Amino acid sequence: MSESRMSITKERKTELIAEFRRADNDTGSPDVQIAVLTDRINALTDHLRSHNKDHAGRRGLLQMVSQRRRLLDYVRRKDASRYVDLITRLGIRK
Repeated sequence: MSESRMSITKERKTELIAEFRRADNDTGSPDVQIAVLTDRINALTDHLRSHNKDHAGRRGLLQMVSQRRRLLDYVRRKDASRYVDLITRLGIRK
């Protein structure tokens, strides 16, 4: 594959963790997980635009979208203002 792989680079993931973490040593909070999933979803969506017969990739995309939805529902239940802030920063919601 070329430079634009479907997975995100280590550097990009580190940037996302730094931007969305809630504490200094936080790497796995729902906010970070949602940000990483969103980046992967966007990359895979671009891939599928040019490779529309990649059904395995499409299945993976649907799984990631479902996982992100579950995490977003959890954040909304726990803290509605954090949920609104998160979807605004990530630009996901119509």
